[in-house]
Amino acid sequence: MRWMVLLFLWGCGDAAVATAPTVQPAPVQQGQAEAVFAGGCFWCMEAPFDKVDGVISTESGYTGGVEEGPTYHAVASGKTSHFEALRVVYDPTKVSYSQLLTVFWHNIDPTQDNGQFCDRGAQYLSAIFVGNDAERKLAKESLALVQKQLKESIVTPILQAGSFWLAEDYHQDFYKKNPGRYYSYRAGCGRDRRLKQLWGEPAGH
Repeated sequence: MRWMVLLFLWGCGDAAVATAPTVQPAPVQQGQAEAVFAGGCFWCMEAPFDKVDGVISTESGYTGGVEEGPTYHAVASGKTSHFEALRVVYDPTKVSYSQLLTVFWHNIDPTQDNGQFCDRGAQYLSAIFVGNDAERKLAKESLALVQKQLKESIVTPILQAGSFWLAEDYHQDFYKKNPGRYYSYRAGCGRDRRLKQLWGEPAGH
C-alpha cells in the first residue's frame, strides 16, 4: 500500500487497468543468459540495467508466486504471492552475472524489510532469484561483500527462480514512455535520496 495518497497517484502502476492474465516471456536465445531481480517498483529497475553494455533487454513482470497469470491489479493489491520483478536478458561474453549483481545492489535498499522505499508490502520486497548453483554461489558472495559495506543488516533473500510473468504492456519501458510521471515518482518516493545515503553515489536511472 502507498504510504500517502499523493504517492499512490504517482505510484508504480494504476488501479484502472485491464485484468487479462499475463503471459510468460520467450526463452532466451542461444548465447544469451537471463537474470531475475526484485527491487520494488519495476519501473525503477529497468533504466539502470538498460544502460549496461551487454544487456540485451529488460522486462518488467511478476515472479516468486504460485498463481498462474497474475495481473498488476492482483499483485499490487497483495492478492497474490508474487514480487514485482525484472528479467534481464544479457550477453555473458560482454557482462558477467556478478556485474549485474552489483547494479542490482546499488539500485535497492537491501536493509528494508517492509518493501522498497515508499512502496510497502511483500510484493515490493527485494530479492535475487537464481536459476542454478553457479548463480547462487555468486549471489551469496556478492551479498557477503555488500554486508561488509553496509552497517545495517541485509534482509534481501536469495531465492530459487521460478515462473516469470510479463507485466502488462504499459509497464514495459515506462521510464521512456512517461518520463514526467516516472521522475516525479522516483523523487516523491525518496528512492534516489536513500540510494545516495546507502551507496554514496547516484544510481543510474
